[in-house]
Order: sequence, then structure tokens, then C-alpha cells
Amino acid sequence: MIAGLLAFASCEEASVGPKLNTNVEPPAFTSSQDGQSFVLTEENAEEVVLELSWIEPGLGFKTEIEYTVEMAESGTDFADPKTLLQTKSTSVSITGGELNNKMLASGFPSNVENNIDLRIKTDINDDIEDMYSEPMSIMVTPYYVDVSYPQIYVPGSYQSASGYTNDWSPADAPPLFSANSDDVYEGYVYMANGGNQFKFTPERNWDADWGDSGADGTLDPGGDNIELADAGYYKMNVDINALTYTVTNTTWGLIGSATPDEWNSDQDMTYDPVEKVWTITLSLTAGEVKFRANNAWDLDYGDNEGDGFLEQGGGNIQIASGGTYTVTLDLSDYPYSYSIE
Repeated sequence: MIAGLLAFASCEEASVGPKLNTNVEPPAFTSSQDGQSFVLTEENAEEVVLELSWIEPGLGFKTEIEYTVEMAESGTDFADPKTLLQTKSTSVSITGGELNNKMLASGFPSNVENNIDLRIKTDINDDIEDMYSEPMSIMVTPYYVDVSYPQIYVPGSYQSASGYTNDWSPADAPPLFSANSDDVYEGYVYMANGGNQFKFTPERNWDADWGDSGADGTLDPGGDNIELADAGYYKMNVDINALTYTVTNTTWGLIGSATPDEWNSDQDMTYDPVEKVWTITLSLTAGEVKFRANNAWDLDYGDNEGDGFLEQGGGNIQIASGGTYTVTLDLSDYPYSYSIE
């Protein structure tokens, strides 16, 4: 009996796997660029502007560690961290172009100085909690360029009737965009008629696709076609990490102190399936406006930077003087944009 208990205890101990030392130090930056300011330009796009290095944590055993360099607005305590890069090394070199694209893709405004905190996150295995370095801070002024966001596509039976060329053609299907390059996508798809079916594809071909077998909002590789009974202009959100999706039928309007009914009700916009934009021509007074969906505040867009690009829940858009204006809302590409002429 004693021999059996010893054997059992030995097996139990062997199954636990490596343990962390009780006083493990997390990774720590060793680079000296803390507090520096970087003004990014097209001229230094190919130059290395940021060099980061760090000490790996002292685990007490050998294993492969994946590091994520995270960034966030200073003072937010990484409440909404963005991934700058991932590596299995303890040092990285980042060019001006790479840093610029990551800044813009993460939603930081261009042509202004952004105070940024950086930290190192470890990913070792499921039995060891992630560790984080103490942050370092830098100031970065990115410049505006068109960012190429990761995309997935929405081929289906609605395409030819809705201005997207051929039915069930991924090559012609409207895209959804991952603003943070994190496999979470969103975008807008117009369906002119009811009784539609569609799927999601990662490329503009049928090499792989996601459907929904069971119509439960969960995506299945190669699953059944997704069906929508009604025509409409649908906001689609897809999370490939969780294999979930949602669709919301929307109409769009303009609201604000500059409109005829001020903040009381929307001025309805009209969708143009050829140009793939929403438009309205109306008289405006000096004041402010925003765009919102479905005559409610659940989904609205404003402009934080006054640069013609929209942010969900963003700031009011200024109308300097009264007159007759044509207002255009473009949700077909990312970042979403507008014009007021």
C-alpha cells in the first residue's frame, strides 16, 4: 500500500509541470528611449526610429516566450491596449513607416503629438499568468496615409441586385475591416431585396469560408448560408477569435442644432446604391451636426479631429455659416468619412 501511495504521489507531482520561482521578476525594458519624442514623416518611413529591448523574466526553467509590445494612451493605465508587435525575441527595431501605420490603425490621430505608454506582455503557457513590464513613455506625431486594414468579405445571393456585380462572388463582395488588426471586423453591406443568403470569406475566393449552422450567431467553418429576410443597409460585426457575428439593419440621418429640427429629430438621408453613399441636401444654419442610425443614439458618428473622418460617438461637426448644403456619408470604406458642401 505504501509503495502504491508513493507511486501515485510521484505521478501526481510529475503531472504538475514546471513551477515559477516565488519571486519572479517580470520583463523589464533596457532600451534608453523612454521620454523621447518621434516626429514621423514619409522621409523617415524606411528608417529605424524605435529600438526596444528588455530582460526576459527569470522563470527558473527554459521555455519559449512570446512577447507582445502593447501601447496605449498615456494616463489610461492600459484600459484599451493596442498591439504594436509580437515577437519571440527580446529586442525589436521598428521603422518610422511601421510605427506610423500602427498608430493610425490603432486610432491615434495624425499630425498631432500623442503621448504613448509602452509595455511588454509575456505569453508563456496556460498554467502561467501573463506578466507585464513597467511602462515606458514616448511622444509620437504620426503623419496621415491611407492605411491598409485587414479585410474579410461577404459574398452572397444579394450582390447583383445591390450593386456588387456577381452573386456569390468573393472577388466582387463588399469588405469588412479590422480597424485594430485583431481579427475583429466591421463594415456595412447593402441588400436591395429581401430573402438574402451570404457567408464570410477570409480571401476573395472560396478556399475557406464561415457560415452559421443552426442560425445561432456562431460561425462554423464551411457552415450553412446565413439568411436575412429583409432588405436593408446592414452593419456587420464579426469576431473571428470568438467565431461570433451580429447584423443590424440601419437607416441614416443628420441631426443637430444646425438642422431644421435641431436635436429633436433626424433629417433622413437617402442611400445611393451606385455611389454607395448616403446623401441629403438641406438648409443648415450655423451650428453643429452628427450622423446617427435608426433615429436613436445607440449608434452615431462624429468627427473628433475635424479631418473629415468619423469616429463612433465622436465630436459634433461644426457648420460655420448658414446655407444650402449637400451632406454625404460614406460607410463603404474604412475609416468612415463624410463631406459637407
